Amino acid sequence: MSLRSTLAVVTAVLSLALPVAASAQNPKFGYVDYQQVLLAVEDGKSAKTRLQKWLEDRQKEIDREQEALRKEKELLDKQASAMSEDTRMQKGAELQKKVIDLAQKWDRYRAEASNRERQEMEPIVNKIDQVIARIAERDGFSFVFEKRDSGLVYAQTQYDLSNEVIRAYNALPKSTAPAPKAPVAKDAPVAKDAPKK
Repeated sequence: MSLRSTLAVVTAVLSLALPVAASAQNPKFGYVDYQQVLLAVEDGKSAKTRLQKWLEDRQKEIDREQEALRKEKELLDKQASAMSEDTRMQKGAELQKKVIDLAQKWDRYRAEASNRERQEMEPIVNKIDQVIARIAERDGFSFVFEKRDSGLVYAQTQYDLSNEVIRAYNALPKSTAPAPKAPVAKDAPVAKDAPKK
């Protein structure tokens, strides 16, 4: 590359960079604690309550099944001396399979809980992002960081926009609140008279 073309490239880069540098002389920063916002906005509280209820119901189911298996083991232990070796081994293997099945069921519930949480929170997070963008544009913030995931180690509380985001979010018209998505079973039966999509 010739000296003339190198100078032309440098000049072009500098001419593009100067307006950006001039506008970035006094950048305004802020941060938001998403976890705090999610737990404080009305939609987030409702979603958390629904998820908690769902989890509690599954936990009760697991607890009942676990108690039934504990009683079955106690009965097997009491009757073991009166059983043949083959019967005792078979009953023990059946019980062990039930324990493994219950553990797998709990793992499925945990995975489903994670999926439900993501489905419930995604529309809320999208609305929070929109609220943050409006506040940032209105107040002239150059950057708004997430408190926990941004690597932010320290920031003065005057730059914390979390409470303002909560107030602005809760002030949104209720008609724009995300409706909870009901999970749809893939193999759900369809009534004969159901309209076709």
